[in-house]
Amino acid sequence: MTSEEYYQQGNAFRKQGDWQRALNCYNEAISLDPNSPAVHAKKMLDDILEFYNKDSYNP
Repeated sequence: MTSEEYYQQGNAFRKQGDWQRALNCYNEAISLDPNSPAVHAKKMLDDILEFYNKDSYNP
């Protein structure tokens, strides 16, 4: 898959509330393209999880 496809798949998982799979997809997208919009999406998701769900998120 391409970086864009991983990014889009990550967005779909995020909308479903599947945070871990979304993060995995964003990480794959970033590994393929360090300038991917997944960088911003991952940071946003990291911030949300850190703020709301500290006990279940452990990077």
